[in-house]
Amino acid sequence: MLTHIGITAGEIWQYLDQKESATLDELVRNIKKPRELVLMSLGWLSREGHVSVGDEHSNYVARLSSSSHA
Repeated sequence: MLTHIGITAGEIWQYLDQKESATLDELVRNIKKPRELVLMSLGWLSREGHVSVGDEHSNYVARLSSSSHA
């Protein structure tokens, strides 16, 4: 399972690098992974300081952290 979380985290990173930000629903729809897997991967990226996740009108929005944009 850890491998799947890591792979999905990489896909999220690439998506956010192209789009700058995305809602949780948008990530699930465009990455085509189960919602639970996207949430675990976002948690991993957030814990590592690579993304920030905020609540905008009841739908989480993720962005790459400024220190992660390289």
